[in-house]
Amino acid sequence: MGNIGWTGIIIIAILVVILFGKGKISSIMGDLAKGIKSFKKGMSDDNPSSNDTSDNNSDSSNSENK
Repeated sequence: MGNIGWTGIIIIAILVVILFGKGKISSIMGDLAKGIKSFKKGMSDDNPSSNDTSDNNSDSSNSENK
C-alpha cells in the first residue's frame, strides 16, 4: 500500500498539471529555484569567514614552528 510505482507517479503528475495548470507550476518552480539560489548564496557567505579564521590559526602555528 505504501509503494508507489512509476505509473502512480505519472498519474499524480498528470492530476497536478490538470489541477494547477502549466503556468502556475512553472511559476512555483521558478520561485523555488530563486529560494534555493539565495540559500546557497547565504551558505557560501558564511563559509569563507570560518575558513579565514582557520587559515589564520594555521599561519600562526606555522610561524611558531619555524
